[in-house]
Amino acid sequence: MVPRQRALIGAARSRPCTLVVCRGCCCGDARKHPGYDHTWQLERLRAAAADSGGAFEVRTTDCLGPCDQANVVVVQPSADGRRAGGRATWVGFAMDDDCTDEILAWAAAGGPGVAPPPVTLELQFVDPPRDARVRSRR
Repeated sequence: MVPRQRALIGAARSRPCTLVVCRGCCCGDARKHPGYDHTWQLERLRAAAADSGGAFEVRTTDCLGPCDQANVVVVQPSADGRRAGGRATWVGFAMDDDCTDEILAWAAAGGPGVAPPPVTLELQFVDPPRDARVRSRR
């Protein structure tokens, strides 16, 4: 095995929990959700990730699909979490400070497969769109 292959395998084994924040057509849209500071929420998530010592990462994506449940954040398990059976968890209506706090606490604790989610956050879990469920089984 060459050093590059070893490095890629090591990176895959240590991949942290990832928060995928939808910023497509409806999520993060001040016209759809006036009075909520979407930019501040994303800045807060990114700042917490930077302060987490690599416990989790944050990235944005275009429209994830369940627009009627905006804002959507997908909490993807770390490599360890996936090996322990954790799967991506979709959180809908993720707009208030309490929800943001709970997502951050769960990600910092390890996320799906490593730590149980806050009970109140479970009330906001939503099903991914059908095409996302089909892709994740492949």
